[in-house]
Amino acid sequence: MAILKLLSLICSILVLSTISMPISHCKLLQPNNAKLIEETCNKTPSPSLCIQILQADPRSSSADVKGLAQIMVDEIKAKSNSVLNKINQLLKEGGEKKALSSCAFKYRVILEVDVPRATQALRFGDPKFAEQAANDSGLDAKSCEESFSGKSPLTNENAFMRTVADVTSAIVKLLL
Repeated sequence: MAILKLLSLICSILVLSTISMPISHCKLLQPNNAKLIEETCNKTPSPSLCIQILQADPRSSSADVKGLAQIMVDEIKAKSNSVLNKINQLLKEGGEKKALSSCAFKYRVILEVDVPRATQALRFGDPKFAEQAANDSGLDAKSCEESFSGKSPLTNENAFMRTVADVTSAIVKLLL
């Protein structure tokens, strides 16, 4: 019986301390960081795409500008994986082997070099290297597009990657 009273008392204290805790101490209860996202994205070459990507990521609700930049780097990574999967599918279907193989190499560079370099640069407070890595991702996508002799089956993907890279670079520049 004494144990039940003690447990009841402990539970009551926990409930009361949780209820009385200021909302500012509860990250899960904070409203979306919409103003920072909008202000940041308005300084990029594609504000609407920037806002769309950042608002879709739950981490943005508590992120600072550096965190928003990391979310964009993660978007580069996700889209690169998606494009690489499409390239592999096109290779299986017998597409332009030389151009597709070149694109596969370029997107692996984005995944294995550019994204890790940008992530590490952001983590260690060296935004200039993160900016360069984002720019390199866009250049790799452009180079992929130019490797086709005619119409590229990756035009939309490469254009999207260049835009995301430009937005990422612009956000990272805000940290300089």
